[in-house]
Amino acid sequence: MHPQPTNHTAPQGDDEERDQRSWKRAERAVCSLPYRHTFYGLVSDQAISSAGFCQRTDLDRLFRGRVAAPDSVENDWIWLIRLGVLRREVDGQGLTERVRLTPMGRQLLATWTGEIPTATPLQRLRHWVSRYRPRR
Repeated sequence: MHPQPTNHTAPQGDDEERDQRSWKRAERAVCSLPYRHTFYGLVSDQAISSAGFCQRTDLDRLFRGRVAAPDSVENDWIWLIRLGVLRREVDGQGLTERVRLTPMGRQLLATWTGEIPTATPLQRLRHWVSRYRPRR
């Protein structure tokens, strides 16, 4: 008779499947959102706030299309934080409004040598559903 797994540890296969789903969800988000590869390179090297981002003069290098208000940018970043692509910068006072790229974000961006591919309409729909209609 084989021992049953406890509720405290998931089988290795479940962990791998969960990691693959997380990776795919992050990949879809990065392709669906309007941030260019150079944006992720910027937050890999330095922390930046949404207000500071919106005031930059080189936004066309960092963003596809017209940049919305800092609140809209912040909402995108919160989503990327939830997916594990970005993280909040920490200073001596605690969390700040600035973001940086995570190790997972670095690995994901390393899969594209040039510009990030634009998501297909189906990928954008799946991204929208996972962002605004998550599983319960």
